Amino acid sequence: MKHLFHIISGMLLVLGLTACTENYSRGEKVGTVIEFAQSGLIWDSWDGRLNLTQTGMNTAGEPFTFSLDNDRNDQDSLVKLLYQAQIEGWKIKVKYHKVQGKNWFGNRGRSDYFVDDVTILDRDFANPLRNGTAREGHVIDTIYVVIDKSQLKNR
Repeated sequence: MKHLFHIISGMLLVLGLTACTENYSRGEKVGTVIEFAQSGLIWDSWDGRLNLTQTGMNTAGEPFTFSLDNDRNDQDSLVKLLYQAQIEGWKIKVKYHKVQGKNWFGNRGRSDYFVDDVTILDRDFANPLRNGTAREGHVIDTIYVVIDKSQLKNR
């Protein structure tokens, strides 16, 4: 029985160590930064949330939570860019990778999604009327139209 326990424990240890990977998944998200701050009790990390957008409109889903990897030393330019994108309301594209099992203690960041690159897509996304020609104006309302094709045949 003791021998079986050691075999099973060894197999679980090997499985656990081989399941840890740096690039569990990769992807891109588009949106506006709604939160970006440095925090932490033991390890300070830069973490944020991205309000995802779809064809120029905000989606109703959960924001995308991300971190900047503490193991990288070249994060200063990304910190400045993400901070300014939050303040200005820019629409950005974030390239990221997710780690699996390599952030057990949260020493790399609060999230397992780490930003690799940021691209600015629209600097006037938060204020579409600020294009240089319009001096004033505002959005009054948004109208959604639903067309019932069965009603069109009756006319």
